[in-house]
This record gives sequence, structure tokens and C-alpha cells, in this order.
Amino acid sequence: PRACLLAGDVAKSAEFFSFGTNDLTQTTYGISRDDAASFLGAYVTKGILAIDPFIALDQEGVGELVKIGVARGRKTRPDLKVGICGEHGGDPASVAFCHEIGLNYVSCSPYRVPIARLAAAQAAIGKAVASQA
Repeated sequence: PRACLLAGDVAKSAEFFSFGTNDLTQTTYGISRDDAASFLGAYVTKGILAIDPFIALDQEGVGELVKIGVARGRKTRPDLKVGICGEHGGDPASVAFCHEIGLNYVSCSPYRVPIARLAAAQAAIGKAVASQA
């Protein structure tokens, strides 16, 4: 989380940012992904969380940190390439969010690449259609 807040300084010596959203989620929530498996299902069932934040990017919390990092990084270095790596890169809702906030790429495990590519295409088409309306 601290790197997101200090992204302007980090961008002075970086050509790209790759947000590790699995680790960022763990540190933001203060829970280990391995340990969370034993209780996150109950949190979702009871409505404490809308969705498991290790499956879909928590746009209001972790996503906001990414947005802050992108904005501050690009304020220092406007041509900064920015993306995410981790399992969120293969989640359609997370990919759409990344497109919406101007990320350049998503990275995910090989078996999720087809899903990520389809989600990225849908996000791009959706944005193009919305801009024509």
C-alpha cells in the first residue's frame, strides 16, 4: 500500500509499474490468502464481503490504491506503463476495471489467458460503443 501512496517518487526511477494484486490484497486486508480460505466463504455468505477479494479485485479498497498509484505515477512520468499481475488479471470484472482506469496490460496464469483476452476485448468494445452513444 505504501508504494501506491508514494508512486510519484517511485516513478522517478521506474519505466513501468506492475501491481501484484494478490499481495496488495493480502497487505491491504491484513490477511493471508492461504488462511483466508477458511473463513472468506462465510464472510461472503453472511454479506460481510460482497465477493472474495482474492477472486475479484476489491475496487473500492485495493482498486482505489491502484488508482492512486497510477495517478501519482503518471503525474511524475506521463508515459508510465502500468498493469497488474496475479490471478485478478484473469477475472473479467477485474480486467474491466483495469481498462476503465487506464492500465496498459494485465498478466495472469496461462490457463486464464483466454478469459483475460475476451474480457479485455469486451471492455474495449464496451468503451468504444459508449463513446459513440
